[in-house]
Amino acid sequence: MLKPILSLRQIIQMNVGFLGLQFSFGLQQSNMGPIYSYLGADEASLPLLWLAGPITGLLVQPIVGAMSDRTTSRFGRRTPFFLIGAVLCSLCLLAMPYSSALWMAASLLWILDAANNVTLEPYRAYVGDRLDGSQHSLGYLCQAAFTGLAQTLSYLAPSILVYGFGVNKDLVDENNIPVITKIAFMIGAVLSISTILFSVMRVKELPLTPEQIEEIKRKPSGIGATLHEIWQAIREMPPAMRQMGLMMFFVWYGLSTYWQYIAYSLARSLFDTTDPSSTGFRDAVLINGQIGGFYNAVAFVTAFMLVPFARRHSPRNVHVVCMALAGIGMMCLPFIQNQWLLFVPMIGVGLGWASLMGNPYAILASSVPPERTGVYMGIFNMFIVIPMLIQMATMPLYYKAWLGGDSRNAILLAGALIFLGGLSMLLVAKPGSAPNAEPAQG
Repeated sequence: MLKPILSLRQIIQMNVGFLGLQFSFGLQQSNMGPIYSYLGADEASLPLLWLAGPITGLLVQPIVGAMSDRTTSRFGRRTPFFLIGAVLCSLCLLAMPYSSALWMAASLLWILDAANNVTLEPYRAYVGDRLDGSQHSLGYLCQAAFTGLAQTLSYLAPSILVYGFGVNKDLVDENNIPVITKIAFMIGAVLSISTILFSVMRVKELPLTPEQIEEIKRKPSGIGATLHEIWQAIREMPPAMRQMGLMMFFVWYGLSTYWQYIAYSLARSLFDTTDPSSTGFRDAVLINGQIGGFYNAVAFVTAFMLVPFARRHSPRNVHVVCMALAGIGMMCLPFIQNQWLLFVPMIGVGLGWASLMGNPYAILASSVPPERTGVYMGIFNMFIVIPMLIQMATMPLYYKAWLGGDSRNAILLAGALIFLGGLSMLLVAKPGSAPNAEPAQG
Protein backbone atom coordinates (compact mmCIF):
# COMPACT_ATOMS: atom_id res chain seq x y z
CA MET A 1 0.00 0.00 0.00
CA LEU A 2 1.34 3.40 -1.04
CA LYS A 3 1.48 5.90 1.82
CA PRO A 4 1.18 9.71 1.76
CA ILE A 5 4.35 11.72 2.19
CA LEU A 6 4.31 13.53 5.55
CA SER A 7 5.73 16.99 6.18
CA LEU A 8 8.71 17.44 8.48
CA ARG A 9 6.37 19.01 11.04
CA GLN A 10 4.13 15.93 11.03
CA ILE A 11 7.12 13.58 11.37
CA ILE A 12 8.34 15.62 14.35
CA GLN A 13 4.88 15.56 15.97
CA MET A 14 4.54 11.79 15.61
CA ASN A 15 7.87 11.32 17.38
CA VAL A 16 7.36 13.72 20.31
CA GLY A 17 6.35 10.70 22.40
CA PHE A 18 9.94 9.51 22.14
CA LEU A 19 10.85 12.50 24.33
CA GLY A 20 9.04 11.07 27.35
CA LEU A 21 10.04 7.48 26.60
CA GLN A 22 13.72 8.27 26.27
CA PHE A 23 13.71 10.68 29.23
CA SER A 24 12.82 7.61 31.28
CA PHE A 25 15.68 5.59 29.80
CA GLY A 26 18.05 8.49 30.42
CA LEU A 27 17.06 8.65 34.07
CA GLN A 28 17.87 4.96 34.39
CA GLN A 29 21.24 5.26 32.64
CA SER A 30 22.42 8.21 34.72
CA ASN A 31 20.85 7.41 38.11
CA MET A 32 20.30 3.70 38.72
CA GLY A 33 23.95 2.90 39.41
CA PRO A 34 24.24 5.69 42.00
CA ILE A 35 20.84 4.80 43.51
CA TYR A 36 21.98 1.20 43.95
CA SER A 37 25.22 2.43 45.53
CA TYR A 38 23.38 4.78 47.89
CA LEU A 39 21.39 1.74 49.04
CA GLY A 40 24.54 -0.30 49.69
CA ALA A 41 25.33 -2.17 46.43
CA ASP A 42 28.83 -3.54 45.82
CA GLU A 43 30.64 -2.08 42.78
CA ALA A 44 31.81 -5.42 41.37
CA SER A 45 28.33 -7.01 41.48
CA LEU A 46 26.58 -3.89 40.17
CA PRO A 47 25.83 -5.39 36.70
CA LEU A 48 23.61 -8.07 38.26
CA LEU A 49 21.24 -5.35 39.52
CA TRP A 50 20.79 -4.10 35.94
CA LEU A 51 19.41 -7.41 34.68
CA ALA A 52 15.83 -6.09 34.61
CA GLY A 53 16.28 -4.15 31.38
CA PRO A 54 17.64 -6.86 29.10
CA ILE A 55 15.52 -9.67 30.53
CA THR A 56 12.25 -7.76 30.23
CA GLY A 57 13.30 -6.57 26.79
CA LEU A 58 14.08 -10.12 25.72
CA LEU A 59 10.70 -11.40 26.91
CA VAL A 60 8.41 -8.43 26.33
CA GLN A 61 9.45 -6.72 23.11
CA PRO A 62 9.16 -9.60 20.61
CA ILE A 63 5.82 -10.67 22.11
CA VAL A 64 4.42 -7.15 22.20
CA GLY A 65 5.71 -6.49 18.68
CA ALA A 66 4.00 -9.61 17.36
CA MET A 67 0.79 -8.80 19.27
CA SER A 68 0.71 -5.27 17.88
CA ASP A 69 1.04 -6.67 14.34
CA ARG A 70 -2.19 -8.61 15.02
CA THR A 71 -4.13 -5.84 16.79
CA THR A 72 -7.23 -4.36 15.13
CA SER A 73 -8.72 -2.27 17.95
CA ARG A 74 -10.73 0.88 17.31
CA PHE A 75 -7.91 2.85 18.93
CA GLY A 76 -5.40 1.62 16.35
CA ARG A 77 -2.82 -1.07 15.87
CA ARG A 78 0.00 0.32 18.03
CA THR A 79 -1.69 3.06 20.12
CA PRO A 80 -3.05 0.79 22.92
CA PHE A 81 0.48 -0.37 23.66
CA PHE A 82 1.80 3.21 23.75
CA LEU A 83 -0.77 4.24 26.33
CA ILE A 84 -0.56 1.19 28.62
CA GLY A 85 3.23 1.39 28.72
CA ALA A 86 3.26 5.15 29.35
CA VAL A 87 0.89 4.93 32.34
CA LEU A 88 2.90 2.12 33.99
CA CYS A 89 6.15 3.95 33.30
CA SER A 90 4.90 7.14 34.96
CA LEU A 91 3.83 5.28 38.10
CA CYS A 92 7.20 3.53 38.44
CA LEU A 93 9.14 6.75 37.91
CA LEU A 94 7.19 8.36 40.74
CA ALA A 95 7.99 5.48 43.10
CA MET A 96 11.64 4.72 42.18
CA PRO A 97 13.52 7.45 44.16
CA TYR A 98 11.54 6.55 47.29
CA SER A 99 13.09 3.07 47.37
CA SER A 100 14.22 2.16 50.88
CA ALA A 101 16.15 -1.02 50.00
CA LEU A 102 18.02 -2.61 47.12
CA TRP A 103 15.28 -5.17 46.50
CA MET A 104 12.68 -2.40 46.18
CA ALA A 105 14.71 -0.39 43.65
CA ALA A 106 15.55 -3.51 41.64
CA SER A 107 11.90 -4.65 41.61
CA LEU A 108 10.67 -1.25 40.44
CA LEU A 109 13.29 -1.27 37.69
CA TRP A 110 11.86 -4.58 36.42
CA ILE A 111 8.37 -3.08 36.16
CA LEU A 112 9.67 0.19 34.71
CA ASP A 113 11.66 -1.57 32.00
CA ALA A 114 8.73 -3.81 31.14
CA ALA A 115 6.52 -0.72 30.75
CA ASN A 116 9.09 1.04 28.56
CA ASN A 117 9.41 -2.06 26.40
CA VAL A 118 5.63 -2.29 25.95
CA THR A 119 5.83 1.16 24.36
CA LEU A 120 9.16 1.06 22.54
CA GLU A 121 8.90 -1.53 19.76
CA PRO A 122 5.27 -0.72 18.76
CA TYR A 123 6.48 2.90 18.54
CA ARG A 124 9.29 1.96 16.18
CA ALA A 125 6.87 -0.18 14.16
CA TYR A 126 4.42 2.76 14.05
CA VAL A 127 7.03 4.85 12.23
CA GLY A 128 7.52 2.06 9.71
CA ASP A 129 3.73 1.73 9.32
CA ARG A 130 3.02 5.42 8.91
CA LEU A 131 5.87 6.56 6.66
CA ASP A 132 6.61 5.77 3.07
CA GLY A 133 9.88 3.92 2.50
CA SER A 134 11.55 7.06 1.17
CA GLN A 135 11.02 8.74 4.56
CA HIS A 136 12.19 5.89 6.81
CA SER A 137 15.65 7.40 7.36
CA LEU A 138 14.11 10.76 8.25
CA GLY A 139 11.57 9.15 10.59
CA TYR A 140 14.08 7.05 12.52
CA LEU A 141 16.70 9.79 12.68
CA CYS A 142 13.92 12.04 14.03
CA GLN A 143 13.48 9.47 16.78
CA ALA A 144 17.25 9.64 17.29
CA ALA A 145 16.97 13.43 17.63
CA PHE A 146 14.29 13.13 20.29
CA THR A 147 16.36 10.47 22.02
CA GLY A 148 19.23 12.95 22.14
CA LEU A 149 17.04 15.81 23.39
CA ALA A 150 15.28 13.68 26.01
CA GLN A 151 18.43 12.18 27.40
CA THR A 152 20.14 15.56 27.37
CA LEU A 153 17.37 16.87 29.60
CA SER A 154 17.31 13.80 31.83
CA TYR A 155 21.10 13.80 32.35
CA LEU A 156 21.18 17.55 32.99
CA ALA A 157 18.08 17.72 35.20
CA PRO A 158 20.01 17.35 38.50
CA SER A 159 22.59 19.97 37.44
CA ILE A 160 19.82 22.36 36.35
CA LEU A 161 18.14 21.93 39.72
CA VAL A 162 21.42 22.63 41.52
CA TYR A 163 22.85 25.49 39.46
CA GLY A 164 19.63 26.93 38.05
CA PHE A 165 17.24 26.63 40.99
CA GLY A 166 19.64 26.49 43.94
CA VAL A 167 18.67 23.04 45.23
CA ASN A 168 21.36 21.70 47.59
CA LYS A 169 23.16 18.82 45.86
CA ASP A 170 24.11 17.34 49.24
CA LEU A 171 20.54 17.32 50.57
CA VAL A 172 19.65 13.62 50.92
CA ASP A 173 16.84 11.60 52.48
CA GLU A 174 17.11 8.91 55.14
CA ASN A 175 18.19 6.41 52.46
CA ASN A 176 21.02 8.68 51.21
CA ILE A 177 19.15 9.40 47.93
CA PRO A 178 19.58 13.07 46.85
CA VAL A 179 16.47 15.26 46.67
CA ILE A 180 17.52 16.38 43.17
CA THR A 181 17.17 12.75 42.04
CA LYS A 182 13.61 12.60 43.38
CA ILE A 183 12.60 15.78 41.56
CA ALA A 184 14.16 14.57 38.28
CA PHE A 185 12.13 11.34 38.43
CA MET A 186 8.92 13.31 39.07
CA ILE A 187 9.61 15.35 35.92
CA GLY A 188 10.12 12.11 34.00
CA ALA A 189 6.76 10.75 35.19
CA VAL A 190 4.92 13.79 33.81
CA LEU A 191 6.75 13.72 30.48
CA SER A 192 6.19 10.00 29.98
CA ILE A 193 2.42 10.19 29.72
CA SER A 194 1.99 13.73 28.32
CA THR A 195 4.27 13.38 25.30
CA ILE A 196 2.80 10.02 24.25
CA LEU A 197 -0.70 11.50 24.42
CA PHE A 198 0.40 14.44 22.26
CA SER A 199 1.83 12.21 19.52
CA VAL A 200 -1.10 9.80 19.26
CA MET A 201 -3.54 12.70 19.10
CA ARG A 202 -1.63 14.78 16.54
CA VAL A 203 -0.64 12.08 14.02
CA LYS A 204 -3.00 9.14 14.17
CA GLU A 205 -2.23 5.75 12.76
CA LEU A 206 -3.29 4.95 9.22
CA PRO A 207 -6.48 2.86 9.30
CA LEU A 208 -6.03 -0.72 8.28
CA THR A 209 -7.44 -1.62 4.90
CA PRO A 210 -10.15 -4.32 4.70
CA GLU A 211 -7.55 -6.61 3.13
CA GLN A 212 -5.15 -6.08 6.04
CA ILE A 213 -7.90 -6.70 8.61
CA GLU A 214 -8.94 -9.87 6.82
CA GLU A 215 -5.35 -11.09 6.69
CA ILE A 216 -4.93 -10.48 10.43
CA LYS A 217 -8.19 -12.31 11.21
CA ARG A 218 -7.03 -15.31 9.21
CA LYS A 219 -3.98 -15.68 11.41
CA PRO A 220 -4.34 -17.97 14.44
CA SER A 221 -4.64 -16.13 17.76
CA GLY A 222 -3.38 -16.80 21.27
CA ILE A 223 0.02 -16.83 22.94
CA GLY A 224 1.00 -20.05 21.17
CA ALA A 225 0.36 -18.48 17.77
CA THR A 226 2.31 -15.38 18.82
CA LEU A 227 5.33 -17.43 19.90
CA HIS A 228 5.13 -19.42 16.66
CA GLU A 229 5.07 -16.17 14.68
CA ILE A 230 8.19 -14.98 16.51
CA TRP A 231 10.01 -18.27 15.83
CA GLN A 232 8.97 -18.24 12.18
CA ALA A 233 10.16 -14.64 11.80
CA ILE A 234 13.53 -15.57 13.35
CA ARG A 235 13.91 -18.41 10.86
CA GLU A 236 13.07 -16.11 7.97
CA MET A 237 15.16 -13.19 9.20
CA PRO A 238 16.37 -10.95 6.33
CA PRO A 239 20.12 -11.17 5.61
CA ALA A 240 20.81 -7.50 6.45
CA MET A 241 19.26 -8.02 9.88
CA ARG A 242 21.41 -11.09 10.57
CA GLN A 243 24.51 -9.27 9.40
CA MET A 244 23.98 -6.48 11.94
CA GLY A 245 24.13 -9.00 14.80
CA LEU A 246 27.91 -8.76 15.35
CA MET A 247 27.82 -4.96 15.38
CA MET A 248 24.97 -4.96 17.88
CA PHE A 249 26.78 -7.43 20.14
CA PHE A 250 29.96 -5.35 20.40
CA VAL A 251 28.18 -2.02 20.73
CA TRP A 252 25.59 -2.97 23.32
CA TYR A 253 28.04 -4.96 25.47
CA GLY A 254 30.16 -1.82 25.45
CA LEU A 255 27.32 0.60 26.16
CA SER A 256 26.04 -1.52 29.04
CA THR A 257 29.51 -1.44 30.59
CA TYR A 258 29.79 2.32 30.06
CA TRP A 259 26.47 3.19 31.72
CA GLN A 260 27.23 1.03 34.75
CA TYR A 261 30.74 2.32 35.43
CA ILE A 262 31.16 5.84 34.03
CA ALA A 263 30.24 7.60 37.30
CA TYR A 264 32.70 5.38 39.18
CA SER A 265 35.41 6.03 36.59
CA LEU A 266 34.93 9.80 36.86
CA ALA A 267 35.02 9.58 40.66
CA ARG A 268 38.42 7.85 40.40
CA SER A 269 39.97 9.99 37.66
CA LEU A 270 38.71 13.38 38.89
CA PHE A 271 38.34 12.99 42.68
CA ASP A 272 40.38 9.87 43.52
CA THR A 273 37.48 8.31 45.45
CA THR A 274 35.44 5.12 45.36
CA ASP A 275 33.19 5.99 48.33
CA PRO A 276 29.53 6.45 47.22
CA SER A 277 28.76 8.49 50.35
CA SER A 278 31.49 11.06 49.65
CA THR A 279 31.03 14.54 48.24
CA GLY A 280 33.48 13.65 45.46
CA PHE A 281 31.28 10.78 44.32
CA ARG A 282 28.18 12.98 44.25
CA ASP A 283 30.16 15.56 42.26
CA ALA A 284 31.17 12.81 39.81
CA VAL A 285 27.51 11.85 39.40
CA LEU A 286 26.67 15.48 38.57
CA ILE A 287 29.56 15.69 36.08
CA ASN A 288 28.42 12.43 34.50
CA GLY A 289 25.03 14.06 34.06
CA GLN A 290 26.66 17.05 32.39
CA ILE A 291 28.81 15.12 29.93
CA GLY A 292 25.95 12.68 29.34
CA GLY A 293 23.67 15.59 28.63
CA PHE A 294 26.29 17.01 26.27
CA TYR A 295 26.69 13.85 24.18
CA ASN A 296 22.93 13.54 23.95
CA ALA A 297 22.72 17.20 22.88
CA VAL A 298 25.26 16.40 20.16
CA ALA A 299 23.05 13.48 19.12
CA PHE A 300 19.99 15.75 19.02
CA VAL A 301 21.72 18.37 16.85
CA THR A 302 23.47 15.97 14.49
CA ALA A 303 20.68 13.42 13.99
CA PHE A 304 19.01 15.48 11.26
CA MET A 305 22.40 16.42 9.83
CA LEU A 306 23.11 12.72 9.31
CA VAL A 307 20.05 12.36 7.03
CA PRO A 308 21.65 13.76 3.82
CA PHE A 309 24.85 11.82 4.53
CA ALA A 310 22.86 8.60 4.97
CA ARG A 311 21.03 9.24 1.70
CA ARG A 312 24.25 9.97 -0.16
CA HIS A 313 26.63 7.44 1.37
CA SER A 314 24.13 4.86 2.77
CA PRO A 315 23.12 4.40 6.43
CA ARG A 316 25.68 1.59 6.75
CA ASN A 317 28.73 3.67 5.85
CA VAL A 318 27.64 6.60 8.00
CA HIS A 319 27.16 4.21 10.92
CA VAL A 320 30.68 2.78 10.52
CA VAL A 321 32.27 6.23 10.86
CA CYS A 322 30.05 7.38 13.74
CA MET A 323 30.59 4.28 15.85
CA ALA A 324 34.35 4.37 15.31
CA LEU A 325 34.42 7.98 16.54
CA ALA A 326 32.29 7.01 19.55
CA GLY A 327 34.68 4.21 20.52
CA ILE A 328 37.76 6.42 20.24
CA GLY A 329 36.11 9.16 22.29
CA MET A 330 35.11 6.75 25.03
CA MET A 331 38.60 5.30 25.31
CA CYS A 332 39.96 8.80 25.98
CA LEU A 333 37.81 9.42 29.05
CA PRO A 334 39.80 7.56 31.77
CA PHE A 335 42.95 9.57 30.96
CA ILE A 336 41.33 13.00 31.37
CA GLN A 337 41.69 14.70 34.77
CA ASN A 338 40.20 18.08 33.83
CA GLN A 339 36.40 17.91 33.86
CA TRP A 340 36.05 20.50 31.08
CA LEU A 341 38.23 18.51 28.68
CA LEU A 342 35.80 15.59 29.05
CA PHE A 343 33.39 17.32 26.68
CA VAL A 344 35.75 16.99 23.68
CA PRO A 345 35.63 13.17 23.29
CA MET A 346 31.92 13.23 24.07
CA ILE A 347 31.35 14.78 20.62
CA GLY A 348 32.30 11.41 19.12
CA VAL A 349 30.10 9.57 21.60
CA GLY A 350 27.18 11.81 20.65
CA LEU A 351 27.65 11.14 16.92
CA GLY A 352 27.69 7.42 17.62
CA TRP A 353 24.54 7.61 19.76
CA ALA A 354 22.68 9.59 17.08
CA SER A 355 23.60 7.05 14.42
CA LEU A 356 22.80 4.05 16.62
CA MET A 357 19.29 5.32 17.32
CA GLY A 358 18.54 5.90 13.63
CA ASN A 359 20.60 4.19 10.94
CA PRO A 360 20.25 0.50 11.98
CA TYR A 361 16.45 0.95 12.11
CA ALA A 362 16.42 2.59 8.68
CA ILE A 363 18.30 -0.45 7.32
CA LEU A 364 15.93 -2.79 9.14
CA ALA A 365 12.73 -1.06 7.98
CA SER A 366 13.85 -1.28 4.36
CA SER A 367 14.65 -5.00 4.73
CA VAL A 368 11.61 -6.53 6.48
CA PRO A 369 8.08 -7.24 5.16
CA PRO A 370 5.77 -4.33 6.11
CA GLU A 371 3.14 -6.64 7.62
CA ARG A 372 5.74 -8.02 10.06
CA THR A 373 7.41 -4.77 11.08
CA GLY A 374 6.29 -5.07 14.71
CA VAL A 375 7.61 -8.57 15.29
CA TYR A 376 10.91 -7.82 13.56
CA MET A 377 11.41 -4.64 15.57
CA GLY A 378 10.84 -6.75 18.67
CA ILE A 379 13.27 -9.42 17.50
CA PHE A 380 15.85 -6.77 16.63
CA ASN A 381 15.69 -5.67 20.25
CA MET A 382 16.99 -9.13 21.13
CA PHE A 383 20.20 -8.00 19.43
CA ILE A 384 20.35 -5.32 22.14
CA VAL A 385 19.31 -7.23 25.23
CA ILE A 386 21.26 -10.46 24.66
CA PRO A 387 24.65 -8.66 24.64
CA MET A 388 23.54 -6.72 27.71
CA LEU A 389 22.55 -9.94 29.47
CA ILE A 390 25.89 -11.52 28.62
CA GLN A 391 27.70 -8.42 29.87
CA MET A 392 25.80 -8.42 33.16
CA ALA A 393 26.42 -12.12 33.70
CA THR A 394 30.13 -12.06 32.77
CA MET A 395 31.41 -8.71 34.08
CA PRO A 396 31.33 -9.72 37.79
CA LEU A 397 33.41 -12.79 36.87
CA TYR A 398 36.39 -10.83 35.56
CA TYR A 399 35.94 -7.29 36.90
CA LYS A 400 38.51 -7.78 39.65
CA ALA A 401 40.69 -10.46 38.03
CA TRP A 402 41.11 -8.92 34.55
CA LEU A 403 40.19 -5.27 35.06
CA GLY A 404 41.84 -4.92 38.46
CA GLY A 405 38.60 -3.82 40.06
CA ASP A 406 39.18 -0.45 38.37
CA SER A 407 36.18 1.20 36.71
CA ARG A 408 38.48 3.15 34.39
CA ASN A 409 39.55 -0.12 32.76
CA ALA A 410 35.88 -0.99 32.27
CA ILE A 411 35.42 2.26 30.30
CA LEU A 412 38.46 1.44 28.14
CA LEU A 413 36.95 -1.96 27.39
CA ALA A 414 33.61 -0.34 26.50
CA GLY A 415 35.24 2.05 24.02
CA ALA A 416 37.27 -0.70 22.34
CA LEU A 417 34.17 -2.85 21.84
CA ILE A 418 32.17 0.03 20.36
CA PHE A 419 35.04 0.78 17.94
CA LEU A 420 35.08 -2.88 16.84
CA GLY A 421 31.30 -2.75 16.46
CA GLY A 422 31.61 0.12 14.02
CA LEU A 423 34.14 -1.75 11.91
CA SER A 424 31.99 -4.89 11.86
CA MET A 425 29.21 -2.90 10.19
CA LEU A 426 31.25 -3.22 6.98
CA LEU A 427 29.99 -6.82 6.84
CA VAL A 428 26.41 -5.59 6.32
CA ALA A 429 25.09 -5.37 2.77
CA LYS A 430 23.69 -2.01 1.72
CA PRO A 431 19.86 -1.98 1.75
CA GLY A 432 17.92 -1.80 -1.47
CA SER A 433 16.27 1.31 -2.80
CA ALA A 434 12.98 2.47 -1.29
CA PRO A 435 9.73 1.98 -3.17
CA ASN A 436 8.08 4.81 -4.98
CA ALA A 437 6.13 7.18 -2.79
CA GLU A 438 2.60 8.37 -3.24
CA PRO A 439 2.31 12.15 -3.72
CA ALA A 440 1.04 14.09 -0.72
CA GLN A 441 -2.70 14.65 -0.69
CA GLY A 442 -4.25 18.08 -0.40
